[in-house]
Amino acid sequence: MPFIPRRLRAALLAIASATLVAATLPAPVPLGIGDSLFPHLGNPGYDVLSYDVGFTYHGNNKPLDAVTTIDALTTEPLDRINLDFDRGTVRTVDINGLGADFATAGEDLVVETPGRLPAGVPLHITVRHTSDPSGEQNSGGWVRTSDGLAMANQADAAHRVFPSNDHPADKAYFTFRVTAPKELTVVANGLPAGKVRHGSSTTWTYRTVHPMATELAQVSIGRSTVLERTGPRGLPVRDVVPAADAKVLERWLKKTPGQLEWMERQVGPYPFETYGLLVADTKTGFELETQTLTLFERSVFTSGVYPEWYVESLMVHELAHQWFGDSVSPRSWSDLWLNEGHASWYEARYAEEHAKQPLERRMRDAYTRSDSWRAAGGPPARPAAPAPGEKISIFRPAVYDGSALVLYALRQEIGEPAFDQLERRWVSTHRDSTATTKDFVRLASQIAGRDLTTFFHGWLYGTKTPPMPGHPDWHSTQPAGRG
Repeated sequence: MPFIPRRLRAALLAIASATLVAATLPAPVPLGIGDSLFPHLGNPGYDVLSYDVGFTYHGNNKPLDAVTTIDALTTEPLDRINLDFDRGTVRTVDINGLGADFATAGEDLVVETPGRLPAGVPLHITVRHTSDPSGEQNSGGWVRTSDGLAMANQADAAHRVFPSNDHPADKAYFTFRVTAPKELTVVANGLPAGKVRHGSSTTWTYRTVHPMATELAQVSIGRSTVLERTGPRGLPVRDVVPAADAKVLERWLKKTPGQLEWMERQVGPYPFETYGLLVADTKTGFELETQTLTLFERSVFTSGVYPEWYVESLMVHELAHQWFGDSVSPRSWSDLWLNEGHASWYEARYAEEHAKQPLERRMRDAYTRSDSWRAAGGPPARPAAPAPGEKISIFRPAVYDGSALVLYALRQEIGEPAFDQLERRWVSTHRDSTATTKDFVRLASQIAGRDLTTFFHGWLYGTKTPPMPGHPDWHSTQPAGRG
């Protein structure tokens, strides 16, 4: 046997051992955390603490160069780390400073760890990749605007922009560093943390003060104007609008401080560091409660087709989400009714108080349709799976007015004082966290002083809408085709 230096012998032994371990690992597969609506969304085995996402935008909606750094902690032994990622090219992956092998499986990026990692190990994962905005406009992720880009990541599309644990159950702090041509303006979630000019481009940095779900991430790149004003208790309010539309939009934007005051009277202090609207010249078919910077289509304010009261109530709907959905996020997507039901509830309450649109009339109309909504898409807390290729189809009437109807029934059942106490306690108890339907039922029962499990079971899981407390004359129309 030829002589082999000790150091080289140790290195060869390590390589051989690593090769043997790799050979015994099964083929990479997409994983998930068991969400009934999105089985492959999220990943087990670790908890993300923070994201640092860097983009370089070259203009003309070409793929962005990107570096995503994830700080996390293992929660169980791991041989591999699955990240949700699709619609980009991965160049390199490092784990704790060491280069790592990786492969793709479905919409997962599967990274081999440097040996088997026990629970409780800090992870510093750096992925160098591209982020491609050229996919179908209605499939989520990057949204192309008339002058740049914005994001619409709900419900499962953040991983079409950057590698992540793309499920609201794993909230984390975010830093965004975006380099763009100097003539463009960049705004993201949170507060500004630096702006550096270098040659023909500028790098903008933003940080969140509170943890955020990946689906609520927002980055706007475009020829925008940032309008600043002050909300309740000195809250900084910033709106991001197409530069040419600043004057025409002001009649709407100036309403936000008053809407913030109204929401605070209902449920308590605004939960974040800033708020504002991102008005984008694009067509998405929806508005989106991205944290601290809500996405609105320009046409909502400029088309003239919507009554003023409706536009204002829509603004309140998205604002209410900052408490319900953003600060208190759903533990699973079947808890979506807690987001949309509450946002629809405060939308309707605001319309009643400010535009004489009766809440009871709206709820009676919802009751009439409720059985049909349940038949078509499932009851509020047990929604049917999304249609193939249409993942946002979980956003059905049953989780909007059908779920606001549940809150109306609850207020009828326990009385207005107890209901108001519940709403305030809910957002304060679970602030910056996640919560489930069971958590809501438990807290409501505690405040009411009696077990409301049976009441909620019928309203949240029943195929037929229960009788409305206080309104025995209300009837729900039987779904078509049912005998």
